Amino acid sequence: MYTTPKVDFSTNSRELHAALKAEELGALAAQLRRLEPAEIIEHLDTLSLSEAAIAFRLLDKPRALRVFEKLDAPLQADLIKGLQQDAVAQTLAGIGATERAALLDELPATVASSLLQALDSTTREETRVLLGYSAASTGRFVSTRYIKTYPELTAEQTLERVRQQVAERTSANLVLVVDHERRLLGGVELSQLIAADPQCLVGDLLTPMFTATVADPAVQTARRVVNRQLEIGAVLDQEEKLVGVLSWAQALEILDDADEARTARTAGSEPLNRPYLSTPIGGMVRSRILWLLVLAIGATLTVQVLSSFEETLESMVVLSLFIPLIVGIGGNTGNQAATTVTRALAMGEVRISDIGRVLLREVRVGFVLGLSLGLLGFLLTRVIFDEQVAWVIGLTLMVLCTVAAGVGGIMPIIGKSIKADPAVFSNPFISTFVDAAGLVVYLSIAVLVLG
Repeated sequence: MYTTPKVDFSTNSRELHAALKAEELGALAAQLRRLEPAEIIEHLDTLSLSEAAIAFRLLDKPRALRVFEKLDAPLQADLIKGLQQDAVAQTLAGIGATERAALLDELPATVASSLLQALDSTTREETRVLLGYSAASTGRFVSTRYIKTYPELTAEQTLERVRQQVAERTSANLVLVVDHERRLLGGVELSQLIAADPQCLVGDLLTPMFTATVADPAVQTARRVVNRQLEIGAVLDQEEKLVGVLSWAQALEILDDADEARTARTAGSEPLNRPYLSTPIGGMVRSRILWLLVLAIGATLTVQVLSSFEETLESMVVLSLFIPLIVGIGGNTGNQAATTVTRALAMGEVRISDIGRVLLREVRVGFVLGLSLGLLGFLLTRVIFDEQVAWVIGLTLMVLCTVAAGVGGIMPIIGKSIKADPAVFSNPFISTFVDAAGLVVYLSIAVLVLG
C-alpha cells in the first residue's frame, strides 16, 4: 500500500537556516524547490523578517504567488518592502481582493495609493469597494469569485458557464442566480443542474440562500456560515444587490483570528497578527505594555485600600497571611464569569438587554460557590487559627465570590454596550475592581468580627 512520505520539518528547517547563515543562496533555492507551498509558509513563519524576504525572493513566480496569498497581511506587508515595484504590482494583482485589501491596510497610505494606481481599472475598483467597508464588517471579507447565472437560462447553458469559470471561482458546487440588476433570486446546486433536463430553466430549480449584508459584523456572519455548515453565504449591499460571497474557509479564518485576538486580550496583551519569530521586539513590547500600565495603575488602588486598614493589619498580623488567597479567589471567580458571558455574547446566546438576568444568575452562582468555599475555608482555618479568624475567612469568601461573579458577569455586557471588545474591557477592570473590593470586604469583615 502506498503511503505519503513524511517530511522531516525540523531537518528541513535546520538546513534552511544553515544555508541562510552561510549565504548559500543556490542551496537555499534548491531546498525551497523541494517543498510544497504549505511547507514553505511554515518555514517562513520561523524566520526573521530579513531571512523571510531573502527566501521569498528565491521562489519562482507561480510558487511565490501561491505562498504570498496564504501569508498573514502583516507579513505580506513586510515582504512587499523587499520587492521591486514591478514585482509588487504583479503580486498584488495575482492575489484575491480580500487579501489585497487586508495587505493595503498594513501599508503606509502613500505606498498603498501608489500600488492601487499600478493595478488595472477593474482590479483597482474591486479593491476600492472592499476598502470602503469597515475592517470588522462582512463586506471587507467577501469574495467576488463566484459563479452566477440568470433564471431565463437553461440548465445546459448554465453548466457551460460553470465549465468556463470553474477554475477561477471559490465554489462551483453552488451557482448563484441573479436578475439583470444583480438582485439575488436564490441558488442552484451543481448536482441539480447535472440531473435536470438540459432545457429546464434555472428559474424552476431555485432554492433559497443564506444572506448577510456588507454592514453585518464579520464574526457574526462567519459564525452563522459555520454553524449552518454552508459552503458559501451570499453577501448583499444596502440595496439588496449581490456583492459577493463568504466561503466556509474564509469564515473559519475569521473565527480563528477572532479567537486568537480574544485569547491574547484575555491574557492582557494585544494579538501579534504575525508569526512570533517574525515580530520585531518593539512590536512585542507595544502589544503588552498597555495592559501592564493599566494593571499597574489599578494596583495603586489596592495599595490605597491596604494603607486605609494599616492599623487593623498591625493589630492582627495573621490577617496579612490570607491576602493572596482572597485576591486570587476573587480575581479567578470574576474572570470565570466574564469568560463564560463573553463566549455567550460571541455565540449570540446573550444580548445586551439580558444584563439583568445575567447579573441575577451570576450572583446566585457566586453565592453557591462562595458558600462552598467559605465553609471549606472556615473548617481549614479553624484547625490552625482561632475561631474568630476562621469566621473572617469563611464570611469573606462567601461575600467576595458573590460580588466577583456578579461584576465579572456584567462587565462583558457593559463593554459591548459601549462598543468595546468585551474581553478587552473585562479583564483589566475585573483585575482592578475585584482586587480592591476583595480587600475592602475582607478587612471590613475583620473589623466587624475582631472588633
